[in-house]
Amino acid sequence: MTPEPKGGYYRDEGVEAFIVKYGYADKVGRADRYNFGGLHYIDKLHPSTGLILNLLGYDPDKRKIIDENGSIALVGAGGDVAAAWYFSDLLNHWNRKHNQAVYVPSMKRDMPRLQYSYGNIVRLCEDTDFLKLLAAFADGKVYYDLGIKLENASDPKKKKTKRRSQFRIKSKDIAALYKLMTPVDVRAI
Repeated sequence: MTPEPKGGYYRDEGVEAFIVKYGYADKVGRADRYNFGGLHYIDKLHPSTGLILNLLGYDPDKRKIIDENGSIALVGAGGDVAAAWYFSDLLNHWNRKHNQAVYVPSMKRDMPRLQYSYGNIVRLCEDTDFLKLLAAFADGKVYYDLGIKLENASDPKKKKTKRRSQFRIKSKDIAALYKLMTPVDVRAI
């Protein structure tokens, strides 16, 4: 799922200001470049960004929303919200796009040239709800995996940002999101 944040510093001040405030100089030495990346899990401090991904308005013990204005948020040490995805926005997106999904296994190879291959056992997944998604976040199965960058940061005419906000889950954990998951061998169809 790839929604852009709808709240916090990211939304209020823009992606460039966000990267400058919360990002870091490129770690492989590319000049004049700032990155904001890495895997962010619920309630775990990310060492490069100094932010923690939180479920604001969700009770993980009761597995329920306790504040209808809640969000999934990146929060700084002082409690400042760096970026937020509101439950109300995510709920509609999640239920509309993910209630019925097919997961196809794949592999990528770069050498000798870029190649992809796809497995024949697909997973048909049905009947999800937003609370299952929030529970998967709380359990550390869903995480924020982003890749945001600012290139040519000191040149007003050449500076360029790239946005990529993604929530991900490992293949082995997909069942946590659905009430029904059926493996199907597509070669047999």
